[in-house]
Amino acid sequence: VSIRQIDITESVREHFAAIGHDESNHNVVYENAQARERTQILMDISNQCGAFVLGTGDLSELALGWCTYNGDHMSNYAVNASVPKTLMRFLVGYYAQICDNKELSEVLMDVVDTPVSPELLPTVKGKIAQKTEDKIGPYELHDFFLYNMIVNGFAPDKIYRLAKYAWGNTYDDETIYKWLETFIKRFFSS
Repeated sequence: VSIRQIDITESVREHFAAIGHDESNHNVVYENAQARERTQILMDISNQCGAFVLGTGDLSELALGWCTYNGDHMSNYAVNASVPKTLMRFLVGYYAQICDNKELSEVLMDVVDTPVSPELLPTVKGKIAQKTEDKIGPYELHDFFLYNMIVNGFAPDKIYRLAKYAWGNTYDDETIYKWLETFIKRFFSS
């Protein structure tokens, strides 16, 4: 694998100027313009190389609508579209533990230990400013909700009761209810 870094700063700034968006306004326009520019570049490079873009989005992000339309949700092949985020984290961590390459293992564990973030906002004192789970809730709960709704066909009230039993030592009832409500709203609006 070769590494190629392309600075999108100027092209995104030109886009902001063209649509009259103040780049100091870090709203959804600011965030999505970056995601869409990255996707445009990836698609164009894949055309240059006679290749295709592998999508990194997973089932949890797709179910919650936590991806930029015409941005990171687009690819030629979405390899992770059927894999929930909690399973993805587990698989990456598991491989990091069993692989013989110490350097690779350290990189993979760094990925597992890094908070989930689209990283579309500037860092604050070198730290990630935008943590997905702070905004939409814990993926472990969302994946539990998703599984029980889609695979088992359970209604929200039953999922809530099951979640209280399964997660009661980790989350209080109000927290479970809050994130279940968020899940249902996001899932059906996505």
